[in-house]
Amino acid sequence: MEKKTHDPAQKRLYQSHEPSLSFPAGHPPAFRQDSFFHGPQIRLVETAHFGNLGGWMLDSQFEPYLGFSYLLAHGLGKPVANASSKITFPKAGRYHVWALTKDWCPGEWESPGRFQILLGDQILKETFGTEPDWNWQSGGAVEVESNQLNSELSLKDLTGFEGRCSAIYFSLDADDKPPIDRDTLPQWRREKVGLPSTAVEQGHYDLIIVGGGISGCAAAIAADSQGVKVAMIHNRPVLGGNASGEIRVHTEGIHGRASKILDKIDTPHYPNSDPLALEADQKRMQNMMALKNVDYFLSHTMNSLEMKDGRVHAVQAMETANGALKRFTGTQFLDSTGDGWLGHMSGCEYRYGRESKNEFNEEWEEHGELWSPEKPDNRVMGSSVMWYTRATSKRVKFPAVPWAKPVAKNYAATEGEWQWEYSHNDLHQVYDAETIRDHMFRAIYGSYSNAIKRRQNANLELDWISFLVGKRESRRIVGDHIYSGVDARDSIEFPDAVVIERRKIDVHYQQKLLGYPVDFKSEAIFQAIKNTYYYIPYRSLYAKDVPNLQMAGRCFSCTHIGLGGPRVMNTCGQMGVATGYAAGLCKKYGKDPREVGRDHIKELRKLCGHEGELPPLIDRAGDTIAEPNELS
Repeated sequence: MEKKTHDPAQKRLYQSHEPSLSFPAGHPPAFRQDSFFHGPQIRLVETAHFGNLGGWMLDSQFEPYLGFSYLLAHGLGKPVANASSKITFPKAGRYHVWALTKDWCPGEWESPGRFQILLGDQILKETFGTEPDWNWQSGGAVEVESNQLNSELSLKDLTGFEGRCSAIYFSLDADDKPPIDRDTLPQWRREKVGLPSTAVEQGHYDLIIVGGGISGCAAAIAADSQGVKVAMIHNRPVLGGNASGEIRVHTEGIHGRASKILDKIDTPHYPNSDPLALEADQKRMQNMMALKNVDYFLSHTMNSLEMKDGRVHAVQAMETANGALKRFTGTQFLDSTGDGWLGHMSGCEYRYGRESKNEFNEEWEEHGELWSPEKPDNRVMGSSVMWYTRATSKRVKFPAVPWAKPVAKNYAATEGEWQWEYSHNDLHQVYDAETIRDHMFRAIYGSYSNAIKRRQNANLELDWISFLVGKRESRRIVGDHIYSGVDARDSIEFPDAVVIERRKIDVHYQQKLLGYPVDFKSEAIFQAIKNTYYYIPYRSLYAKDVPNLQMAGRCFSCTHIGLGGPRVMNTCGQMGVATGYAAGLCKKYGKDPREVGRDHIKELRKLCGHEGELPPLIDRAGDTIAEPNELS
């Protein structure tokens, strides 16, 4: 296990375009600024800034560690419509071309993600997406005539199988191959595109929330009710995280005593992958946009922060659609990123992987190493990619996918549920997330290809596959209390409890560990709770190392087993409610979270519904459930 350490009266949604409330999954902002460098010898074009995305998807989920986003030809086996951008060359000449791309599945087969680049009507001779690892693939040279100085640059997908391109570079110098080093590439790109390296000041906020999933949304609602000025920074165009129409996982867990808030952002209990998630998006976005004290910075990725006197002082975020840098100063900060990015960047100690069974006495002899190992390791619960098919009136044709066979083997399926999950001791759920997602692509395409060879499935067509990975576990930021499986199993009642849950501890393992033929299916082990309910203390919702940082969601302070029960979205939403109210008390008393927990915990618990006159306990269906003292 790893231990690592504006006009205030106007509602503002900060991104290049304020979207309508229909929010179709994967829908990009409608306005983009074509971006290219105006120097005398070169042109760099960022594909994320293309004016027309065509059928390509803007994939920004890996930007925090890759350092860039890219366009993805997510066509489910059918080539997508061209993406295009205007480009102006300074003069005629012979330009050498490079594209930042990769062969995402190299092997003894034709690369699945092939695409071409067009300059006007001219197709460059090189086929791209055929070299392993992210790199600048050479496209040879192209003659630009004087009548071609103002041209259209296009990406032409050849397969519909996840081709990807992040940038295209033109230079009159044959030796001017761009850098690929992670430390120099982002700044080099900004300079070549002509973007300023300094950020635009966005002002000061009482609370800055990074991560707009259910946890972050719940925190924003609670903080707004206390008059807290909030900035919400989220890297996708729609709020909701795993519950959004981009990933489509229904929520689990009870509302507890936070139903008035969670009702505004929850999902119905539809099947995972169901397009009803889009309707839940609409309700959630309407309710979130009604908040008076919250400014939204959607499609913005936090890429750095500033520390001052041991505190988080400011964060910087980049708007994906145009590269604009924005700087936010804040008094209090909330990490609801899931991956614990704020905690990681601010130097907090965090945990990753499974603890030894002896560290917190979490051993369960019946399940042995599947539950809690003798020695700590890097296994965590895995990531899922949701998908499904639809029936048609005729036999469906589907391309051969030899590159998927090594993963799917002979497994056949026509849809994916939560058991479609991948984790590996040697793959990190943050730094190897793209590899994990791509592994699931191979599992899906291969299993579907196997299934439609059977007569009963021959008319089933791929209808939807998420290109975003739905994660369960990665970094867990360490707080004053590390919540353990024993805390949950034994129903420990903490004096500073602010979250209540009753679902069993639910820990997943890969079935491959027990000899299953494929490695992308998981199973769950459930452990019962001694007294039905368990409780999470506020001390697990703020960082021990940074005084003005709270956590809500799966990056809260816990062990691997301790995460098993409360990792689901409604329980994480309760954490968001508690941290949002706590931010209000921080503002009211001029104190930090630890001091609020020490000096004002009764007031916080009352706000959360756990002190004084108690609101009813509500399950996820909206029904009242028994109080703990009513149970034998």
